[in-house]
Amino acid sequence: MTGTADGTTQGPDSPRVAFTWGHSSLEAEFATTADGTLRLVRLTLPGDVRDLGPGDPESALPLVELTALGHGSGWSGPRFTGTAFGTRLRYRDHRSGRRADWEWLTVELHDPGSGLTAFVELTSPVGLPVLRSRVRLRNAGAQPLVVQSVSSLLLGGLPSPDDLDVHRARNDWLAECRWYAEPLRDTVADISVDAHQHDSRAALVLAGRGSWPTDGHLPMGALTQRDGGRTWLWQTESPAGWRWDLGEHAHGTYLALNGPTDAEHQWRVRLAPGAELTTVPGALALGAGFDEAMGALTSYRRAARRPHPDHTTLPVVFNDYMNTLMGDPTTEKLLPLIDAAAEAGAEYFCIDSGWYDDDTRGWWDSVGEWLASPRRFPGGGIVAVLDRIRERGMVPGLWLEPEVVGVRSPVASALPPEAFFQRDGVRLAEQGRHQLDLRHPAARAHLDKTVDRIVGDWGVGYLKLDYNIVIEPGTCAAGDIAPGAGLLGHAQAYLDWLSDVLDRHPGLVVENCASGGMRMDGATLAVAQLQSTSDQQDPLRYPAIAAAAPTAVPPEQGAVWAYPQPGFDDDLITFTLGGALLGRIHLSGHLDRMSAHQLELVRDAVGAYRTIREDLARALPFWPLGLPGWTDEWLALGMRVPGGSSYVSVWRRGGASELHLPLEHLAGREVRADILHPSAAVAGAAVWEGDGLRVSLPRTPAVVLVRLTPEV
Repeated sequence: MTGTADGTTQGPDSPRVAFTWGHSSLEAEFATTADGTLRLVRLTLPGDVRDLGPGDPESALPLVELTALGHGSGWSGPRFTGTAFGTRLRYRDHRSGRRADWEWLTVELHDPGSGLTAFVELTSPVGLPVLRSRVRLRNAGAQPLVVQSVSSLLLGGLPSPDDLDVHRARNDWLAECRWYAEPLRDTVADISVDAHQHDSRAALVLAGRGSWPTDGHLPMGALTQRDGGRTWLWQTESPAGWRWDLGEHAHGTYLALNGPTDAEHQWRVRLAPGAELTTVPGALALGAGFDEAMGALTSYRRAARRPHPDHTTLPVVFNDYMNTLMGDPTTEKLLPLIDAAAEAGAEYFCIDSGWYDDDTRGWWDSVGEWLASPRRFPGGGIVAVLDRIRERGMVPGLWLEPEVVGVRSPVASALPPEAFFQRDGVRLAEQGRHQLDLRHPAARAHLDKTVDRIVGDWGVGYLKLDYNIVIEPGTCAAGDIAPGAGLLGHAQAYLDWLSDVLDRHPGLVVENCASGGMRMDGATLAVAQLQSTSDQQDPLRYPAIAAAAPTAVPPEQGAVWAYPQPGFDDDLITFTLGGALLGRIHLSGHLDRMSAHQLELVRDAVGAYRTIREDLARALPFWPLGLPGWTDEWLALGMRVPGGSSYVSVWRRGGASELHLPLEHLAGREVRADILHPSAAVAGAAVWEGDGLRVSLPRTPAVVLVRLTPEV
């Protein structure tokens, strides 16, 4: 539909406009200012009487902020608000409707001077307090326009920085998902705004750069009211660069989400007359607290991703790499592992890196052909090994690093120079490797041929797609005016290629990996079925990652390593396995060298996982002890099944042998507590106490998985 709340159509010269949009779980209120600029005045839950917006449009932010060469900012500073275009883009029209289970609203804004038109495209899944926003620009003017930044989502009118804590998540190789919090006012200082008649120019800015979009920090953040009230939780869904910033505006707080920008990422796009560009999306979830907002964001991620049977079946995957073959697979080593993995209950068996290595000088800088090594797989070759996996009742899988070509690979000279990343006419090389540009048809054809051989001819049903180099700021191919734009163009083309692969091979399961969790972004997670959470090899370090991973990825997509070893004692075997049971358990370890008793411990964990995986596919995460700290002695992760039981994994790495876990959503009810793993009663105890769970773990390291069932 088109028009305003009273049904009248509005144009650029019409009177002031006000309208609301949303559904039963989210309500957005819009209004124009005296100059015709449309503002998002309030975003809240229907019926919520608290003041969660400025109310006055003059105190709110414009719906879009952007910078372009020759049309800079309205002031100096690190903020991406107050731009020249922000107050020149005037309301022209809006339309709304419903598509499947999503409400949508498109608002059209126009700048008469330049001819630029902006379409703000808002969507929200019905029943969820989540807003998704992106902006489409069209140059309807007569002159080219070089765009340097465009907001994906803007929200003003949040409470004062005095009342808010800001949450961020460091995300480093082997140390992913490390959340930390601080008062927002510690960064955005109180400058006595009234005395200066001017908002502070300061901002808390977080940005991700390069082809590892989650290297350094997750593209997420949250604000929580210190009195325990509302939480605003967001993610920027970019497979390349991103930025968000927080600052003070009109005595409140604003949030600005951006994809790549010229300032941070060397991203610029030249819009010729008639040309368009669309920003990466940003998503914002509301909740009464962090856990509730994360539950809404988890449900949104499920609604936004590509459908696939794997999301509901959650098969157990064995991968031969971590702390096991470590990139050195051979027929001789694999056959006993395949048999042992099948005995342990694995349903997929993935041969990791090295299967193509037939070069005594090493494979790192020679990859790209993706042909199996005859030296590693004598006799029947790799196909015979894949057949053995199928004979043992498992689906075969292979590791692949599709975007890279080693400098010594024949592919490096077989493909045209334009099929690779380049700058100033020079092909880029990083750690002895070139980077394919998936916008080029030759690069795409090469990978299509590779995957169709591996999946179509060899019958592989699982691909672990890795990516182990970092290219920044990007590439400048024909048509690119800045490398950051080339990088984003490639990253989006890669996801388009991956979608086409899944269209051709609908039964294929794809795991996304980039040295663990360095590509754990919303855009990629919407296409891939699984996400590697880390390459961490220390079983005592992994629990902090496993407990926090559901902040970045729904539990049914989050691959958590479980690599028990024959040299471990029973406690460490149980600890290593138990930490993966509220995610996607990824078995590894030398199972073929284990005793019958040790292998039974593995089967015990896999059996427990199979009893709960159907619930995990719809469960929402919560953290009874708060988000985990890297060195915390006790950690806890919960999964709440709507209308059903709750599950809690509790780890002890040190400290006192007993702990009380508050569980507010079950407080005051009669609850049955059952330890599902480990099955040995001597491992510990879990007793319901009316408002929470008392867990006793006499030895370290220790972990228990508890099911909490409310009595009818």
